[in-house]
Amino acid sequence: MTHAETLPVAAPSLTAVLFGLSGCLVDFGARARQRRIARPEHAEATPGALDSLKSLQRQRIPCAWLDDLPPALAKSLSAQLPDWIKPTQHSATMNPWPAPHACWQALMDLNIDRLDGCVLVSGEPLLLQAGLNAGLWTIGLASCGSLCGVSPEEWQALSQTEREQLRGRATVQLFGLGVHSVIDHLGDLDACLADITLRRHKGEKP
Repeated sequence: MTHAETLPVAAPSLTAVLFGLSGCLVDFGARARQRRIARPEHAEATPGALDSLKSLQRQRIPCAWLDDLPPALAKSLSAQLPDWIKPTQHSATMNPWPAPHACWQALMDLNIDRLDGCVLVSGEPLLLQAGLNAGLWTIGLASCGSLCGVSPEEWQALSQTEREQLRGRATVQLFGLGVHSVIDHLGDLDACLADITLRRHKGEKP
């Protein structure tokens, strides 16, 4: 065996990560999406969101968020997010989800020149479908997205069995869309992205 053959092959790094806003980065349960009004607690980051963003920033992986909410509502929800993560400029009235255009626009806003290695994370089925239509890797969020639709307090008040039932139904629906992975919330994102990196290293395509 030659020296070259003994060297490990580096796994391909991710190109960019896109996030939904409501029910993903903020607004646990996507309650502002349901009610079309933002209360202060809706702008609180979901579990693991800020740590995930810091991790991606350390790795210099470009990120952006996108949503189809009215601009004023989206601005209120995103007020506590780091300044460096920007929204896509795509108008929600043009080619609405599940059309892929908003995802492509977000990548163009980040000056990304290829789809390879691009990931979308969301708890919103229509946005995940848009990501699939755009040719991205997709990660669905089961517990904090619109499919469960409960506040953090309501979630904690549920019994373990009730949480498992809600999580299980959401997971089935998300995999039914064709998403590549499903996690509870962004606290599980690092491990999931590492798994996608490994799948890409093995030659898997979205």
